[in-house]
Amino acid sequence: MTKKNLQLPFRIAVMVLGIFIVLYTAFYGKAVERERVIYITESSQNGDIVEELRSSLRSRLHRQAFDFYAKRLRLDERIKHGRYILNESESVIRVVRKIVLGEESPVKLVVGEARTLPQLAGKLSKQIEADSATLLATMRNKQVRKELGLAKDSTIALFVPNTYEVYWSISPERLLHRINREYTRFWNEERTAKLKRCRLSKYEVMTLASIVYEETKIAEEMRMIAGVYINRLRGRIALGACPTIKYAMNDFELKRIMHKHLTYRSPFNTYINRGLPPAPICIPSIEAIDAVLNYAEHKYLYFCARPELDGRHNFARTLKEHNLNAQRYAKAIEKLKVGN
Repeated sequence: MTKKNLQLPFRIAVMVLGIFIVLYTAFYGKAVERERVIYITESSQNGDIVEELRSSLRSRLHRQAFDFYAKRLRLDERIKHGRYILNESESVIRVVRKIVLGEESPVKLVVGEARTLPQLAGKLSKQIEADSATLLATMRNKQVRKELGLAKDSTIALFVPNTYEVYWSISPERLLHRINREYTRFWNEERTAKLKRCRLSKYEVMTLASIVYEETKIAEEMRMIAGVYINRLRGRIALGACPTIKYAMNDFELKRIMHKHLTYRSPFNTYINRGLPPAPICIPSIEAIDAVLNYAEHKYLYFCARPELDGRHNFARTLKEHNLNAQRYAKAIEKLKVGN
């Protein structure tokens, strides 16, 4: 065979290899121009989503490969809503299959401070697809509460502050069931065993912890304050917790609780009602929950903010002693006003 005849198969082989490399690059090479987050709602137009995916690709070659593969997998008919992250390392094949198979990228759902269900629903709705109105309606839904074994107005007691990994498209019902599982996990054997000591149910611990948390954010004082409330509960003395007045009046900007506020008619007013309020007045911190379970044993029945105005409290066994502490605090407040 002549040299010229040998060159022909070689050229064909090189051409085939070149075509293979081009096709491989088009379908399996890095196709996404830069990392991109795609949000697909149930109301999104499929055509718009296909175009958004297409526009995220690096080159004309990748877009041509995308058109071919998307048509073959009927992408425009099989788009699943959710939150998807397109990474720079992903290929056309991976991008199309991710959307078709509904392989969402999870979000970090932060459950933090909230005093009411509407406030909680508003904060959660900023992190997932569901809007606040739908979330709130689900939280208040009788059937959902029944499935979770909850009483009226008690849904907020399920929420333990933490960061949870969920899908952006999670339904409100699935979210509540997920939160319920996390709540069950939180109440491990160690915490459950401590319920006997404080003679409270899990729900009652969450409720008392919410009051403790509203009274102080200083972790080392929480156990002392929890001990005061435990003493008052066992002595059948009204808790007299100022944060419950704010909650009852739905006025969280109220700076000082005056005598006129103490008679406000509400089941949450712990000045006129004995025992715990019917539900938590906020989502308590884990430190506050554990402070109730590990409450400090003492004989104090009262506490009052210190005149140093440092956020800490003076504790008292008798009303007389407490009144003296209260007078010192009041003088400090008045002095502060004069100084300003």
